[in-house]
Amino acid sequence: MAATCPIDFDVASLRESVRAVYTRVAADPSGDFHFHRGLEYAVRKLGYDRSELEALPRASTERFAGVGNPLAMSPLALGETVLDHACGAGMDLLLAARQVGRDGRAIGVDMTQAMREQATHAAALAGVSERTRILPGLLEELPLEDASVDVVISNGVLNLSPDKRQALREVFRVLRPGGRLLLADVVVRRELKLPVRQSPELWAACIGGALPEPELLELVSNAGLCDGRIEARFKSFAGSSAEAKVAVDLEIGAVNFSARKPQA
Repeated sequence: MAATCPIDFDVASLRESVRAVYTRVAADPSGDFHFHRGLEYAVRKLGYDRSELEALPRASTERFAGVGNPLAMSPLALGETVLDHACGAGMDLLLAARQVGRDGRAIGVDMTQAMREQATHAAALAGVSERTRILPGLLEELPLEDASVDVVISNGVLNLSPDKRQALREVFRVLRPGGRLLLADVVVRRELKLPVRQSPELWAACIGGALPEPELLELVSNAGLCDGRIEARFKSFAGSSAEAKVAVDLEIGAVNFSARKPQA
């Protein structure tokens, strides 16, 4: 199971590799990476609304590197508080900020400073700074109070966690009773072989830490969330160099997945 990284894996080195990759994306999203990026990819591969994305600052849309479309699963209500779980340059965060309105809150957490700076800049350009907070933090140690958010959105980042059980426990902790998880993440048909899972480069490309679908559902349930279900599937890596580095029969893709925290 890829719930945790291999026993001899250097977690600090993994996180530094991830930071390095996304610092490069923040600096130059047109560079050479193992994964797709940008507005056209989001519209054509993931089903985002073109007009909504074209209304956002390019600082966020050019650096988008998600694998699904979490906000397509459930509309956000005016006044809700939303956490974007590893927000990157903030494309989903800004969409959420506009949906929750002036009385809502959109909180982004990310461990990469260069991405937080891009998200902060984009929020100012989009005119939603007053309802947006962008914080440093890890998936396994969210800098938020218990039961403080209505919705957690997450796009292509759970696979990057070296301890997915703890990351999902944190999601459960910060959600209010009845709160929703709208998650998009990478999945594989069967568990990856050890050489792939031991590659920091492939972890940073969102491949090395990917789960098979049944394991994703199991981990979410074990964290205390209920009503978990696959909402949609995407071929997010079709034609990418990451796909070429892994056996074809693994069927690398991504899913939209929803769950909720019980009321009691």
